[in-house]
Amino acid sequence: MTSEKKPIPKLDYGIVLTIMLMMIASAVVIYSAQTTGQYGGTNFVLQQLVWYGIGTAVAVFVIQFDSDQLRKVSWYLYGIGLLMLIILFLAPETWSFTKKTNGAQSWFFIPKAGAIQPSEFMKVFTILVLAKVTADHHVKFIRKTTKTDFWLLTKLGLIVVAPVVFILKQPDLGTSLVFVAIFLGMVFVSGITWKLLVPIFSAVSLLGGTVLYIAINKPELLKYFGVKPYQFKRIYSWLDPYTHQSDAGFQLMRSMLAIGSGQTSGKGFGNREVYMPESHSDFIFSTLGEEFGFIGGSILVSLFFLLIYQITRVGLDTKNPFYSYICVGVISMITFHVFQNIGMTIGLLPITGIPLPFISYGGSSLLSNMMAIGLVLSVRYHYKKYMFSSSE
Repeated sequence: MTSEKKPIPKLDYGIVLTIMLMMIASAVVIYSAQTTGQYGGTNFVLQQLVWYGIGTAVAVFVIQFDSDQLRKVSWYLYGIGLLMLIILFLAPETWSFTKKTNGAQSWFFIPKAGAIQPSEFMKVFTILVLAKVTADHHVKFIRKTTKTDFWLLTKLGLIVVAPVVFILKQPDLGTSLVFVAIFLGMVFVSGITWKLLVPIFSAVSLLGGTVLYIAINKPELLKYFGVKPYQFKRIYSWLDPYTHQSDAGFQLMRSMLAIGSGQTSGKGFGNREVYMPESHSDFIFSTLGEEFGFIGGSILVSLFFLLIYQITRVGLDTKNPFYSYICVGVISMITFHVFQNIGMTIGLLPITGIPLPFISYGGSSLLSNMMAIGLVLSVRYHYKKYMFSSSE
């Protein structure tokens, strides 16, 4: 009698179902948002569903790559992404291929195909490289010391700083903060000693608290921290939106009015009364809050919690550290996006202009998030679980 081991590829249908529910939610809310007069009858729902279709194809493609293959391509993808950011940085503002939009030079405009935002894909490429570097470091330095931990922290920091510098130059502070969140998430699970992390993060927290104190009490001093005039307006509108509701605080005031007027159960699908700019993209949660109220918002937030739980479970189940670090990076990215986007619509955080994952309209954002989900599904798909079959 002989025994043969057969690997069983397995798709995580729980994650697939959660993404499908988010797709439905996205289509429903965008359909309502696009009825606002400012969009001139543009069918954003159809375009979003097309992007979901392309994103699904991307995710299926990514699933085919196992751990070894992902390790091999990670640095190449990172290099391509960084090169695209450098091209955006060097390109003249008058060049139609990379023209400024909403004050930022962040997109490549491809005729008949739309706009591509390299920084969105760079987030996923950075997660791959951070995971590879961290996993390889622990293989090389089995015996950990403060010196080896500091070296790992330095490597992770340099990997993140490179794209952040060019993204800040676009300027795009919101996306830059996502990279910081990914870095922090990776550092916390990397095994670096707290003897290094406590003083470093204490210093960063102190600096952040100082900047916040200055922003509230002596905002004119923020120019010494590199804060630009347009960013002053965002800070002012966040701290006192009522005073600036005619200009910089207009979106925040309309957003809070829309969400507040939805109350517990909302006004019903399509029954919007509050005019809200960008209600199909960055401020889509405002549309959801007005039409479906606290109940609708809670259901959507619960879906995000479910997705994060599912990714966490995948990361804990695998015995491959590289896969686990990928899951941590994806969790950090999605969590920060959700917290920042919803936080800015209710006035809890300043407006930074980052979308709500899987819900806001936007091709680059959706494709990068679907690519990240493809990486997570790849972990489960290539997880080495075996079925034993016997034959005589």
